[in-house]
Amino acid sequence: MRQIVLDTETTGLDPDQGHRVIEIGCVEIENRRLTGKHFHYYLNPDRDIDEAAIEVHGLTRQFLADKPRFRQIEREFLDFVRGAELVIHNAPFDIGFLDAELRLNASSVSSMSEICTVLDSLVLAREKHPGQRNNLDALCKRYGVDNTQRDLHGALLDAEILADVYLIMTSGQSSLSLRADDDDDQHNQQSVRALDPNRAPLPVIKASDEELAAHQSRLEALAKSSSKGCLWLDLDKVATDT
Repeated sequence: MRQIVLDTETTGLDPDQGHRVIEIGCVEIENRRLTGKHFHYYLNPDRDIDEAAIEVHGLTRQFLADKPRFRQIEREFLDFVRGAELVIHNAPFDIGFLDAELRLNASSVSSMSEICTVLDSLVLAREKHPGQRNNLDALCKRYGVDNTQRDLHGALLDAEILADVYLIMTSGQSSLSLRADDDDDQHNQQSVRALDPNRAPLPVIKASDEELAAHQSRLEALAKSSSKGCLWLDLDKVATDT
């Protein structure tokens, strides 16, 4: 059985208002094992990106300016997912955007349902955990999946995390111990790596004045764009006052 765990990032919330896909990330699962194959592109939307969306994924129009358009990667994308079951968290959102991209490009494939089936992992999570929070961060905490790198949303990273969550959630395990390169006899064993006590100390690289200024500018921009301000600036103020 071939499954593709998929996630997208977008310029906003509604494709009917002209919002576009700006990142696609996919990872492949075959027979409940991650194969190591993935599909990932950033995309130029040829339009502005909502400030609220930038706060979520950090992707700016300037960063995306030299990236390909969806039409340029469409064939490769469709070939990668064709015939698979797509595993998507809150699938109507991503499928709605992908179908809109296909219509915009007058593709020979009018909707993703023509070439794939879809499993909504959010619906699955709500069935297993009714009345509880079932967003990806909550599921990571519930199933012990490491999401410490998830400072911002990113399509490929989120697809990789969701793949781990999905495999645990549908296996009855409380944590994930099987990857594509694991042996069956290691299923319930935890690998521990001992550190050399005589190892050299880790280097400490301090931020430059320019980097600190850029960081401060970014925090101030977030504070202006958010009705709740910026937590880090508030914490800095408390630390200064005390």
